[in-house]
Parts: sequence; C-alpha cells; structure tokens
Amino acid sequence: MPAVVWGVGAALLANTLYSVGFVLEKRALTRLPEVSVRRPAHLLRQVVTSPLWLAGSIALASGFGAQLAVYRTLPIAAAQGIFVSGLVLLLLLSARLLGERTSSRERYAIAAILAALLMVVLSLREDADSVGRDSPAALILTVCVPSLLAGLYLYAAAERRARHRHRQPTTGVEYGVAVGLLYGVSSLAIKGVSGVLPDIPALFRSPYPYLLLCTGAFGLVMSQAALQRCRASLIVPVCTTVTCLFTAVLGTLAFGESLPHEPLRLALRVAGTALAVAVLLLMPKHDTPPPPQPAQEPRELLPHEP
Repeated sequence: MPAVVWGVGAALLANTLYSVGFVLEKRALTRLPEVSVRRPAHLLRQVVTSPLWLAGSIALASGFGAQLAVYRTLPIAAAQGIFVSGLVLLLLLSARLLGERTSSRERYAIAAILAALLMVVLSLREDADSVGRDSPAALILTVCVPSLLAGLYLYAAAERRARHRHRQPTTGVEYGVAVGLLYGVSSLAIKGVSGVLPDIPALFRSPYPYLLLCTGAFGLVMSQAALQRCRASLIVPVCTTVTCLFTAVLGTLAFGESLPHEPLRLALRVAGTALAVAVLLLMPKHDTPPPPQPAQEPRELLPHEP
C-alpha cells in the first residue's frame, strides 16, 4: 500500500531530522554562555547567533513538516511506535558527537522504555486501526490545556529545586517529562492540522494553530535551557517517551481511533503504558558525582634539597 509506505518513510525521515536537530542544538549550547528561562529574550538572542544552533533548529522544524505527512497516513499509536525508534540514532549521535555516556542503569531503563513502546505497537492491527481526521475543539482543549499547565508547573518545580546550591546535579528526567508534555500537546496539534489541511479557513477556526503557537514558544525556551544543563542522551529519550505515550493514548481517544477489543491487544497496550510510566518514576534523578581524587602526600625532601 503506497500510503503506508510513504507514511513509514516520512516517520523515519522525521526521526533522523529530530535526532540530528537535538544533537546540533546541544553541541551549540555547550559553547554558549549559560541560558535561563527567566530571561527568554536574552536566551533567544544568544542562540540565534550560533550557526550550529540555527542548523539544528531547521532540522527540527523540517521534522515537524515530515510529521504532518505521517499523521495523514498512519494511526497515531502506530506512528509513535516508529518515532521512538529514533532514540537509537539519537544515542549513537550523542555518543559520537557529544561524548556522552549513559550508565548501565540508564541503559536498562531506556531498554525497558523501548520494550514498553514495542508492547504498545504490538497491540496494533492494521485492518482494525483507522486513521482519525478531526476531533471536537472542546475535547482537544480539555485534553491539552491541563497538560500544558502540568508541563509548565513541573518545569518550574524542577527549576526551583535546581537552584538549591548544594543539590546534586540533575540528570534531566524532570525536565524531560515537563517538555515531553508540551511536545505531546504539540503532536496532537500537528495531528489536527494534518486532518484539516488544505482547508485554511477551517484551520484557523480550529484550536490547532494556537496550540502550536503556545507549545512552540514555551517549548523552545524550556528545551534549550534543559538541553544545556543535562545530557541529550537522557533528556531526549525521556521527553520522547512522554510525548509518544501522551500522543498514543490521549490522541487515540481524542481522534476516535479505536482501542483494541481483543483482551490480548488491550492488555499489551495497558501494560506497555504502565511499564513506561513506572520506568520513568524509577530512573535516577541525579548524576553520580565523580569520585574524589586521593590527596597526594607531601614528598619527603632529600638531604641536598632546601
């Protein structure tokens, strides 16, 4: 089926663009002075002066464009299963270009997250899963507005805790969950845009472009500060997991894409969601501090030395 092939190809292209974009932005941010969400205008002035950051942002924007094509041809949950495969490329690029290394516990956690999302994908059946096109505006706002507020609250709480001088350095899990909620709302908005286009008047009567505007503005500032402070190899997988689960579960309901009726498929979807949430709760919240260097004993002076 050509439509499905195009959808899978667009999803793989989006994966590549997202991974490259995040890594380029992270590399650019490591060379810039510290940025802060409390000074968004200053943050934007700093990042737009970096050609490397601009290249990364163009790659991410192109990924959003490819995502539009995906949502026109694939069910939401199936699309999320393909998107999550981009984590492998992200980890390879972050190790190669950023020199980041993940701990064994984090690698087990990421493997468990991938297994959880695989369970969600296995709960799909091509002949039983339809592609939704639109959703009532009231339902979309009921799902998205509380999620936006929750993401902003979690991020603000993480910022308050990070400002404690003697607090251990955070791994970025809290930031990843907060930004993931915003990107989940953005993903639902992109899904809505894909179903309304090319009817431009109907598009601007819908809530989708305004949700994209909000998530784009907040997500840009929040994600850059989080990327500068934390490892891309951890924060991006957490963010991606939250986004995929949010979109797969709530998007399926909001756009009327049917849930599994068979007990096995329903159990896989529920168990996969529960496993991913449990792993997120158990992931380490702080980076392990480097071991203290042993103090060098003073060298005993020789007789002829002063």
